[in-house]
Amino acid sequence: MGFFGFLLLGLLAGAIAKLILPGRQGGGWLITLLLGVVGALLGGWIGGLIFGTGLQEFFSLTTWLLAIGGSILVLLIYGLVTNRRTHHG
Repeated sequence: MGFFGFLLLGLLAGAIAKLILPGRQGGGWLITLLLGVVGALLGGWIGGLIFGTGLQEFFSLTTWLLAIGGSILVLLIYGLVTNRRTHHG
């Protein structure tokens, strides 16, 4: 998968993760893109460790599930960090 394909995957995975998670996460499209790309990387890494597979082709269901799962995890962590900062800052 090329660089722009990976960015598109990260943007879409981040947007889908925001739709799946309840509540309101801060950040616009740039934050969604960054968190989605980080989440896709994390999902691919975890998928490699646990399932022996990582991010493959752009249109692979495994790639999308790993990227969205990783993005959800990153968004949860981001929400905890920013929520803590707003309440205790």
